[in-house]
Amino acid sequence: MVGAKEEVELNRLENQVDNGGSGVWEYLCLVSKLKIRRSDKVLKHGLSILNDPKKRSKLGPEEWTLYEQVAVAAMDCQCLDVAKDCIKALQKKFPESRRVGKLEGMLLEAKGLWEDAEKVYSSLLEDSPLDQVIHKRKISMAKAQGNISVAIEGLNKYLEIFMADHDAWRELAEIYVSLQLYKQAAFCYEELILCQPTVPLYHLAYADVLYTLGGSENLQIAKKYYAATIDLTGGKNTRALYGICLCTLALGQQTKGRNKEEKESSELHSLAATALEKDYKYRASDKLSLLTATLRNLKLQS
Repeated sequence: MVGAKEEVELNRLENQVDNGGSGVWEYLCLVSKLKIRRSDKVLKHGLSILNDPKKRSKLGPEEWTLYEQVAVAAMDCQCLDVAKDCIKALQKKFPESRRVGKLEGMLLEAKGLWEDAEKVYSSLLEDSPLDQVIHKRKISMAKAQGNISVAIEGLNKYLEIFMADHDAWRELAEIYVSLQLYKQAAFCYEELILCQPTVPLYHLAYADVLYTLGGSENLQIAKKYYAATIDLTGGKNTRALYGICLCTLALGQQTKGRNKEEKESSELHSLAATALEKDYKYRASDKLSLLTATLRNLKLQS
């Protein structure tokens, strides 16, 4: 995730180079370091260096890093001839490189030559079966073709080997949610919370899945994870506050007559409702009356 200071510096450099100022190489390096996609900018400014022999020669060995960066940007922008030229330059310099081989596969993907790309990736995996990037490319290729079952199978096999890859767990969870396979998605979010217990997004997503599954036990657990999200975000997550309210309503319908549970739920939803009102007063005062009416309809306000 890009930090506030890094984003400010990135925007400053981008504005500077877009207006013909210096710092093009510094800008391209920062884009690469932060692992963000500004493909149109990278293509434009990267080519301005590669097409100028004097500027290119000043880069030294970093020239080849720029060729790779521009090749990927060109594929994103569907400038496939530019990507092909960059890859050719890299092939000439590094004829047996697996890294260049990945770019060849990506170019075939960009052209829609799925079978040829599959052959390239399979060949690369024979030499390096633990190459995470190539495994992920195959999974992405399956998704691009709409073969979701193949993508799920690929992700599950991948996670058997690379169990600590939280990005893969999250992707698998999102696929399961899109297919309404909520129990499987819940398992993925449990793994994510174990790997990164301080990331509020995972607590929130897990709570959403449990709320969707329903049932008294799931709702009680969902409420706890909504509360954890609120705690991790300093009380500023509106979705989690709503989640507390909705869980309380659903549980109230299932636990009538159980005084202790009703009392605990009443205290929690009152705190959530108060926090929502405070948030709306500060950020969207014109919608405060709508919120109040909504909470009253949910029997969460008097």
